[in-house]
Amino acid sequence: MKMPKLVWLLVIGMAVNVTGASFIWPLNTIYIHNELGKSLSVAGIVLMLNSGASVVGNLIGGQMFDRFGGYLSVMTGIMVALISLVGMVVIHSWPWYPVWLILVGFGSGIVFPSIYAMAGVAWPEGGRRTFNAIYLAQNLGVALGAALGGFMADISFNIIFVANLVLFVVFFLIALFGYREAGQLHKGRKVEEVKKIVDKSRYHALLLICAAYCLCWIGYVQWQTTISSYTQTIGISLQQYSMLWAINGVLILVGQPLIRPVIRLIEDKIKTQIAVGISIFIVSFIVTIYAENFVMFVIGMVILTIGEMFVWPAVPTIANMLAPEGRVGTYQGIVNSTATLGRAIGPVVGGVIVDLYNMQVMFGVMIALLVVSFVFLKVYDRGLAK
Repeated sequence: MKMPKLVWLLVIGMAVNVTGASFIWPLNTIYIHNELGKSLSVAGIVLMLNSGASVVGNLIGGQMFDRFGGYLSVMTGIMVALISLVGMVVIHSWPWYPVWLILVGFGSGIVFPSIYAMAGVAWPEGGRRTFNAIYLAQNLGVALGAALGGFMADISFNIIFVANLVLFVVFFLIALFGYREAGQLHKGRKVEEVKKIVDKSRYHALLLICAAYCLCWIGYVQWQTTISSYTQTIGISLQQYSMLWAINGVLILVGQPLIRPVIRLIEDKIKTQIAVGISIFIVSFIVTIYAENFVMFVIGMVILTIGEMFVWPAVPTIANMLAPEGRVGTYQGIVNSTATLGRAIGPVVGGVIVDLYNMQVMFGVMIALLVVSFVFLKVYDRGLAK
C-alpha cells in the first residue's frame, strides 16, 4: 500500500524538526547544571516547565486541528517556536534560557499532535504503519541530532543553538509549501458540533492507556536527565553520552526488520505489543542499575530501545482507532500531552530522588512505576468490551 505524498512530507518535516531539537534536548540538563551552575533539582524544574508548556501546546494544537485543520495549527506552532529559537541564539544565559525553553515547548507542543492527526487523516488505512513512519522519522532525527550535538557541544554550545535554528527554518519552509493540502483534507468543525460527539467508554479507555503511557515516559526520560548527569560523574564524555542516543536512533531504524516478525505475530493485539515493551523497559533499568562503564550503558540503551519500538507507535495508533469523527486532533493532543506530562514530571521526580538519596533508589522507583503501568494497561479496554 503506497504512502500518500502528504504523509511523506510529514515524515520528512518531522525528521528535520527533531534533528534540530536533538542537538540540544539530550544536553539540556548538562547545560543547566554544568554551564549555568544550577542544581539537578533546578534543572528538573526548568525541564518540567518546558514540558508543562508543551502539554498546554499539545491540547491547544489538537483542538486547533479539529476546529481549523492541520495547516493553520502547524504553522501557528512553528511561528511561536521559531521566534523563541531566535531569542535562544541571541541570549542563552540565566534566566533567559528557561524562558526560551518554555516558549519553544509551547510552540512545538502545538505542532506534534497536528502532525500525528494529519497523518492519521491522510492515510487512515495505514493503521500502525502510519504512526510507525512518523515514529521512525523522529528517531532518524534523534540519531542524527544527538550524534552531532555532542561533538558540537565539545566545541561550543553556541553552535548547537544556531544549528537548531537553521534546521527549524528548513522545517518552516517544508510546512509552508508542503502542508497546504492538509487544509482541504480536514476542514474542521464548529465547536458546538464537536461537543455533541461524546463516547464516554472510548474517552475513558484513552485516559487509562494514557496513564500507562505517562508512567513509561517518567521512567524513559531519566535517560535524558538524571542518567545524563550521572554519566558525567563516572567519566563518560559528552560525545559518548550523545552516542548513546545516536545508537538509540540508528537501532530503531535498522532494527525494524528484526522486530517485524514479532509485530506481525501480534499485529492485531496492540495491548500485547505495549505489555511486551513495558517488560523490556523494566529489564533495561535492571541492567542499568549495575552500569559502571560505557559498554554497560550501551547495553542498557539497546534494551530500552527495543522496548520503545513496541510501545511508542502503538499508543497513537490506539488513539486514532478510539477517536470519534471530528475528534482525531483532540485525541492525539491528549496522547502527546500525556507523553509530555511524563517528560515534565520525570526530571523533577528523578532529580529530587537522586539529590536526596542516590541513583540506585531512583532506578528502583522507576521500575515500580513501570510495574504500576501494567495495571492501567490491563483494564483500559474493559469498558469497550462491555
